[in-house]
Amino acid sequence: MWIADGWKEYEVIDCSGGEKLERWGDYLLVRPDPQVIWNTKKENEGWKHPNGHYHRSKKGGGEWEFFSLPKQWQIHYRDLIFHLKPFSFKHTGLFPEQATNWDWFSAKIHSSNRPVKVLNLFAYTGGATLAAAKAGAQVTHVDASKGMVSWAKENAAASGLSDAPIRWLVDDCMKFVEREIRRGNRYDAVIMDPPSYGRGPKGEIWKIEDAIHPLIQKCAQLLSKEPLFFLINSYTTGLAPAVLSYMLETELKQFHGHVNSQEIGLPVSSNGLVLPCGASGRWECDYV
Repeated sequence: MWIADGWKEYEVIDCSGGEKLERWGDYLLVRPDPQVIWNTKKENEGWKHPNGHYHRSKKGGGEWEFFSLPKQWQIHYRDLIFHLKPFSFKHTGLFPEQATNWDWFSAKIHSSNRPVKVLNLFAYTGGATLAAAKAGAQVTHVDASKGMVSWAKENAAASGLSDAPIRWLVDDCMKFVEREIRRGNRYDAVIMDPPSYGRGPKGEIWKIEDAIHPLIQKCAQLLSKEPLFFLINSYTTGLAPAVLSYMLETELKQFHGHVNSQEIGLPVSSNGLVLPCGASGRWECDYV
């Protein structure tokens, strides 16, 4: 398992009964987590006095209950700054477990000693975009939500990356990739963080089990002659790390590289255990 243990302003304090108690900077949040199927004593005082609590509804969805939580605040990871705010379906605008991937590909970009063009699909609020740009890459950031792209731009500005070579695009990811193939554009690295289910800007339906492999096939056609890396993230329970490895091995076999796929997780400070948070598949070249 790859563990995101480099945070100073974020931590999972405890988790029990389908929920996790987290510290986001100066604020404590209680949010649901489907992986937390165990029931242990909620001894930390933070359970009783959070700044925000997202309650799931048995009918689906849910709603926030706030206790002295600002509408927006900031959190730092290394040299990056992210704006946080509670919004639909329990989210805050950041998936902190992804920091383990940011560190991995940032080191690869740094050590490549060449210009690197990165394509970030389903790029959300820009965590991977900012990390890649800070490492020196030129990034194309694509997300179907105009609001998420605007949020990512705010994070870039807060992180001192307003003038970084980032191309911001509101678009359906598959359609964008197909157009890039026709244009003959090439990228040295691809990052994709697809949702389990979603809709494009014109109502296009995305279902990961049906769409992920065709998208990987298309993205393989966008890679340069000597690509640096290819990263896929999955929060879908049915997609085991081995499934990600199988697809990457199959579609990138013409390049000289190797694949490793693992669960990703966050350390739990109260007991030293690790909370699983999905899976990542990493292809990386062998010639750097």
